[in-house]
Amino acid sequence: MRGLRVSEALGSGFSCNGNNVAYLTGSSTPLNGYGLDKKELFKIPFQARPGPSISTSYTSSMGFTIQSAILPRAYPHLLFKGILTYGWPGGYWFFHGILDKIKLAMGFKATQAVALLALGHDESDGKIMLEKGTNKISFIPPRDPLLPRKIKVFQKLTQKLGGVLFMSKYRSTAVHLLGGCNASSSGPSHGVCNPKGQVFDPLATVHPGLYVCDASLIPCSIGINPSFTIATAAEHISRHLVQDVLEYKIRREGTNYLGGVQDPDSFTEKTKTIDNGRRSVVTFKETMRGHVGGMPCTAFLKMKMNPHGEDQKDSDIEWNLGTNIHGNSHPLLRGKVGGHVEFRGFEKDNLHIIDGDVNLCEVDSRTPYTHYMRYHLHLVASTGSRYILEGRKIMNPYLLASYAWREATTLHVTFEKVAEKSSKDQDHDKVILKGELSISMMELLKSLVSFEGNKKGKFLSLLLGTLFRTYLLQVPRGSQEHFNLSDCEQKYSYPSSTLHDIKTEDGVVISCRQWKCQQSLSKLRGSHEQRNPILLVNGYAVESYWLPTEPNDLVRTLIEEGHETWLLQSRLHVLNPSNTFTLEDVGRFDIPVAINKMLELLGPNVKVHVVAHCVGGLAIHIALMGGHVSASHIASLSCTNSSMFFKLNALSTVKMRLPLLPISMLILGNNKTLPLVETSTSPPVSSRHRLLKLIAHLIPRYERCSCSECEVVSGIFGNAFWHENISPTVHQWLNKESSTRLPMAAFPHLRKICNSGFIVDSNGSNSYLIHPQRMALPTLYISGGRPLLVTPQTSFLAHKYMKLHQPGFRHERVVVEGFGHSDLLIGEESCEKVFPHILSHIRSANGDEQQGRNVHINVAEGKKVFSDSEADQYQYEEGFGIITWFSPFVVLLLAFLLVSQLARLFL
Repeated sequence: MRGLRVSEALGSGFSCNGNNVAYLTGSSTPLNGYGLDKKELFKIPFQARPGPSISTSYTSSMGFTIQSAILPRAYPHLLFKGILTYGWPGGYWFFHGILDKIKLAMGFKATQAVALLALGHDESDGKIMLEKGTNKISFIPPRDPLLPRKIKVFQKLTQKLGGVLFMSKYRSTAVHLLGGCNASSSGPSHGVCNPKGQVFDPLATVHPGLYVCDASLIPCSIGINPSFTIATAAEHISRHLVQDVLEYKIRREGTNYLGGVQDPDSFTEKTKTIDNGRRSVVTFKETMRGHVGGMPCTAFLKMKMNPHGEDQKDSDIEWNLGTNIHGNSHPLLRGKVGGHVEFRGFEKDNLHIIDGDVNLCEVDSRTPYTHYMRYHLHLVASTGSRYILEGRKIMNPYLLASYAWREATTLHVTFEKVAEKSSKDQDHDKVILKGELSISMMELLKSLVSFEGNKKGKFLSLLLGTLFRTYLLQVPRGSQEHFNLSDCEQKYSYPSSTLHDIKTEDGVVISCRQWKCQQSLSKLRGSHEQRNPILLVNGYAVESYWLPTEPNDLVRTLIEEGHETWLLQSRLHVLNPSNTFTLEDVGRFDIPVAINKMLELLGPNVKVHVVAHCVGGLAIHIALMGGHVSASHIASLSCTNSSMFFKLNALSTVKMRLPLLPISMLILGNNKTLPLVETSTSPPVSSRHRLLKLIAHLIPRYERCSCSECEVVSGIFGNAFWHENISPTVHQWLNKESSTRLPMAAFPHLRKICNSGFIVDSNGSNSYLIHPQRMALPTLYISGGRPLLVTPQTSFLAHKYMKLHQPGFRHERVVVEGFGHSDLLIGEESCEKVFPHILSHIRSANGDEQQGRNVHINVAEGKKVFSDSEADQYQYEEGFGIITWFSPFVVLLLAFLLVSQLARLFL
């Protein structure tokens, strides 16, 4: 019931070997069956105390055997001489038992009694089962057709010997239990094991490595004492077990254990290897408590590190503080997990760990600076339900070791129910809960005390070494893998596009890339509907929509949906970098001229769906609320991690409030474009640029990267994405080919917006939020549920603003769990978790427009859209990408000290 698939015959075919037990006492005939009194018994060492001894055996022609046995002490007084028994002859047997008990207790007499045992053949149809409702064992004894004859024989012996006969009321008291895991040559329908003792798997053949080799194999009563029969069966099973083990060894290691005599030296060497492996096992216990899905949960874990006895194959130099040159963790830091989990809010009984793995030093090539501790547990309940608990401790070299204790003791947990294979609706049965478990200081001390194994010193040194390397040395374990990007681009051929160069009113040349829909209308779903074109507005100098190395991006998705797609490459883009501009210029000049170009080519009555990201979202709101673009030309607006508001996390806020940006602009001088990649065609990097890059490397960020370009951008901006969410090819393409330059002229205006928390003009005045009437259009605001740069409060405030000032339009807000900032659009799973929300919003806006009416929010099935009350949960304490115990004053003080040291170093 706890997860092992076995035959339904388990527990059936139970036999008591025809046993019946009686007790004869008070005989006037010398029985010569003297036991030991209490004092004599306790004087004998426990391991030397005698057990029951059979003294006489008689086989009757009626089909059973009667044996007499001497008990070392008449311990079952109440069992055989009390309420649970009946006596013969009737009349005074109960009082006889009481008086005999008193005499024995007072030492007036020694024990002179014999136990009578009947052995025969029952029907072997007993059952021993576990009741699901009560969790109690239910036993149905086998039928014994010879029971009346056995009782008569017991009574005749009592008549001849004298005394009183006591028998159990249950009649089938047995000392020889057989069956329950019966062996069968006919498969799992007739037995639990095959003749080799291997346990049947009803869905396969057998469970490899699982054997039964005791009396429960024997499918029937044998009529005599079964000890030799049990031993014979065990030896038979053992021969097959050893044979199977040797064959497995041959398949695994290619060693011939069967062909001839082994070389003694070779055998000795293998024995030493096995012994060394056994000695290297380290065991300890760990208890973690917390909440999962809002319910209390406690995990009682037993760790066995290096359970397979793996040897250290690399040299000590290659094993550098817990990992080798390939990034693999030391065998002593990997192991198996047992124990159980108490999750009373979900299951009333303990969830037992039937298979568990742990790796205390796991490394992901995408985040080489980050150290993970991963737990993978397969759980099963007494109801038969199965669960998977995935846990991960995340340790980052962030602000030295400020978060070391919290990160090393906090397990981020995902608890998932495994759907039944027979279930028709597996999605309905799927349960996924999230939470955190942590180990307290007291439990950690208990865990240290529980350490066993002569390698525990090395284990602790390796574990502490990995933490030292992560937090203090900050040495990466590996680096991002490099790819031939041209091969990836050829593999995922991109639809052809047209590049339009456009001159704005202020004389700046920008560009728009146009993809026409190549599909015929008959292939499009809902071909009778008019598909409006879509304008994509990027964030700050980073491409988010057009990813040539990936099979799925937003441009491909929109084209397949049947929309003509335009990508604005404004003066923020690396192709058209401007040396003097503001974000207000993008909203005032670039976006209007791009929309006018679309209207010129597609017709004046066409409406445009706009999808904007980050500062692109700020720019489109400036364009609309500043009156530079009319909402009558916009079919819908979708913004990711941006809106007319812009709320940053604590670290980004501190960076914006400190004079880091003015100092950076002063360092840049007249050339406000920072080259990120040095190529043969680019002008040489000036000393000013090198100095700014050096400072950017020193600025703290939550995730560090082995790519220099990524480090510079994240030092200036902050981390724009979670590295584990994007593919290595996207990471390489963005840093080596796409974002080769960073135009920083708009940073002073961006700093004013960030410090204000909403869009302001270049002078810092509130010139836009005072015109909500210009936002007469449906909106969708998407935020990442795992904030890294911009918090979900950005979309929360915008959603409330639009519902308050434009209640006649559809306004939606989505928070996508697991995503940060740019990975909402460039993540590997964006096409599954983010793009459907954008497409659904566009379809809804198209439907509302064609019906000629405006509607309020109507949540489509499967969309995760928050109401105002639900959205309040995201007004949490803002931290450095995570909740922090630092006060803003402490953060500002640390930042000031850092700036002072930099100024002293370079000035």
